[in-house]
Amino acid sequence: MPTDLACPACGRTYEDRWRCECGAPLDLADEPRPDGPAPDPGELDARRGLWSFDDFLPVEPRVTLGEGMTPLVDAPAWSAEFKLEYVSPTGSFKDRGATTTLSRAVELGVDRVIEDSSGNAGAAVATYAARAGVEADVYVPASAKPSKLRAIERAGATPVRIEGSREDVTAACVEAVERGEGWYASHAWNPAFFAGTATIAYEIAAQRDWSAPDALVAPLGHGTLFLGAHRGFRALLEAGWIDSMPRLLGAQAVGYAPIAAERGDATAGENDVADGIQIREPVRRGEILDAVSATDGDAIALGAAAVERELARLHRRGFYVEPTSAIAPAALRAYRERGVLDPDADVVVPLTGSGLKG
Repeated sequence: MPTDLACPACGRTYEDRWRCECGAPLDLADEPRPDGPAPDPGELDARRGLWSFDDFLPVEPRVTLGEGMTPLVDAPAWSAEFKLEYVSPTGSFKDRGATTTLSRAVELGVDRVIEDSSGNAGAAVATYAARAGVEADVYVPASAKPSKLRAIERAGATPVRIEGSREDVTAACVEAVERGEGWYASHAWNPAFFAGTATIAYEIAAQRDWSAPDALVAPLGHGTLFLGAHRGFRALLEAGWIDSMPRLLGAQAVGYAPIAAERGDATAGENDVADGIQIREPVRRGEILDAVSATDGDAIALGAAAVERELARLHRRGFYVEPTSAIAPAALRAYRERGVLDPDADVVVPLTGSGLKG
């Protein structure tokens, strides 16, 4: 039986719904936890990818392409470790959420999914829908990169181009959902997506012999990875598999930085390079702020020049990522310069999307 959904704001529960009647995003009602101690990391079956952590997952692995278990490598030039999410099946961390979301869709008997995305999430949902044999419509900005549209189209999904802002794209998609044209596989609203992105925390901890880093620095748009990491590390702490929570430090794009603005880091202008996180109104804004506060974290906004410099530096060191991925290493530099992070702090930075996407 698929897990029910619950509203953290008003307490209502549902068998399935894309949003609570009160307007709040829903969560999965069941958050399983393992009973025993953490296993020896060498005993985890890497062939199952992120599904080797199924004791934490409230979804059965019905739709998978072997996602997860991405490398965690030393990055001496940054005095950090990089989690190479860009080697995922569709080239981004969004595969973590797509596998759990489409698995839930199949559990519910869904035959068509709808998503709105500027690129990576749409490509991931389209690809996993193809794997599941489910039809997919992906609402995209009319200005979306051709390379990302090709990934959607070649998976057999239908891109629906919408003129206007990113918010206009979401509004058009929601109208289609409300008309009953498909099941909303939203990377921002659907709680199954966050169950998938939480697995990045399980993997980081296991790859470090069940030791959490001092901090995680991650791109921050809708907070899909940021909140997933928070949920994952919190679950590990509750299970007794790690001893402490890492600080969660977000990297936002100037002009699209509502969380950084709340933290007093507002900068004029617009960063059009980090296009993957151009979100002005994140659905789970309150939850993101709570995660920042609970972990003694922070959020800062960076301009295009800082991202372009870091992107070139990453490419020269062999990390062939897309521009949005460079914002987190750039933020790591800024956090250290500002004294938010000590020079010797133990930090993990996810590199979120492949440069092969253009």
